[in-house]
Amino acid sequence: MLVDRDLRGCFDPVELEKAVDLSLQCTQSLPTLRPKMSEVLKILEGLVGQSVRAEESQGGADLYGERTCSFSQNYSDVHEEPSFIIEAIELSGPR
Repeated sequence: MLVDRDLRGCFDPVELEKAVDLSLQCTQSLPTLRPKMSEVLKILEGLVGQSVRAEESQGGADLYGERTCSFSQNYSDVHEEPSFIIEAIELSGPR
């Protein structure tokens, strides 16, 4: 349910788990429990770096097993429901 269905299964489940964990840390009710944005950036850069290094070490092989991951810029399903809904939330304010 957390993954955009437009990805059609083309994602690394381990990276997804790390990203979800990070997002949960960022939504703590007490601002003092949330990571600093510089820490968030380092973690996200680390996730991206892992993917790139893994792909290079496999010689550009498919990272996600036998899944076919080709995405078209042609969005023919214009009337399809969006895969996520963004709701307005109240932010805690500046730190």
